[in-house]
Amino acid sequence: MKDLHDIPALMDEIGTRARKASAELAFAPSETKRAALEAAADAVWAARAQIIEANAKDLEFGRDKGLSDAMMDRLLLTEERIRGIVDGLRSVAAQDDPVGAVIAEWERPNGLQIRRVRTPLGVVGVIYESRPNVTADAGALCLKAGNAVILRGGSESFHSSSAIHACLVDGLRAAGLPDAAIQLVPTRDRAAVSEMLTMTDLIDVIVPRGGKGLVGLVQREARVPVFAHLEGVVHIYLDAAADPVTALKVVMNAKTRRTGICGAAECLLIHRDALDTVGQGVIRALLEAGVTVRADETLQSIEGTEAATAEDWGCEYLDMIIAARVVDDIDAAIAHIRTHGSDHTDCIITEDAAAVARFFERLDSAILMHNASTQFADGGEFGMGAEIGIATGKMHARGPVGAEQLTSFKYLVTGDGAVRG
Repeated sequence: MKDLHDIPALMDEIGTRARKASAELAFAPSETKRAALEAAADAVWAARAQIIEANAKDLEFGRDKGLSDAMMDRLLLTEERIRGIVDGLRSVAAQDDPVGAVIAEWERPNGLQIRRVRTPLGVVGVIYESRPNVTADAGALCLKAGNAVILRGGSESFHSSSAIHACLVDGLRAAGLPDAAIQLVPTRDRAAVSEMLTMTDLIDVIVPRGGKGLVGLVQREARVPVFAHLEGVVHIYLDAAADPVTALKVVMNAKTRRTGICGAAECLLIHRDALDTVGQGVIRALLEAGVTVRADETLQSIEGTEAATAEDWGCEYLDMIIAARVVDDIDAAIAHIRTHGSDHTDCIITEDAAAVARFFERLDSAILMHNASTQFADGGEFGMGAEIGIATGKMHARGPVGAEQLTSFKYLVTGDGAVRG
């Protein structure tokens, strides 16, 4: 490996090795990729004590840096969370291989037989912040889809990500696949990020996973195509026909289960007709659970709430804070979400099928939910094994980005000496 201080040369070497590895991965047998991921899962579990030891260094770094409690929670690895990483690796390993799958096929009157089949993207660059589990998720999903991947984790998770990456490399070696199939940028230097964003000859797509600052930087500076994972400004709308028990259960889980994930609820909209029957009880339950409720003028009559400001609408708190306001009807809720949402995940709580249909039809967030916690906005919960992120754009991949979304397609055309007149 070249000098870690010569970032352009370092990244060029990593990119060149990834491009070479991607050519081999494109036709790697399904059973070989599966074996690599299963061996990686074994290696992670065997190394769990060392991973937790490495994570302790990252937690100390995070404390010294003044990370919020929510960000520290994202960074933390426990044996239970490592078990989750292992389960995720095994789940991806067990999935059907998307590469080569026939998406569509047809025959033309001229005798041409045409198939559209899935093919790897090539080299994927993943830039992410605190969560070290993304190292395993991204590495596994890219490998499953036949892609080489360059991982650039956050400075906070440097040691944890390095320990997990070593296990992924163990898996590659056990299956006879090139080490360069999954590479981790071995420096905290931010110049490596800027370099990745311009490596158009070596990287086919960039996936940023992190806060608004990171994603905004990538979108502004990238010359490589980007799958954007923007903020999770997640709304829950309590409709006039909301069931009180369902509303209480879903809102409390969506806000308080884990506040630091992108599927955590950040804004509660309450239909005026549901305020007395449902809304006030939900607000009081949130307050009793220690959630700060930043309320509009109507809801400020509930003792313990704080006055919301204009900045609270459209804010991703990632903390025990929620904005709340009363709306006159479902169309007002939809209008609010269109104005202040991030096209990530939004939810309606109601027993009215017509209201659900209207909400689903008139909003275009990547994920829309009905009577379900927004904390289910996760590729693993969608049956994808894991996810590289949740894409909030509208091109190519949208919603949870799993192995299938990390492929493109090509056309295979067969004739019998066909010529065009």
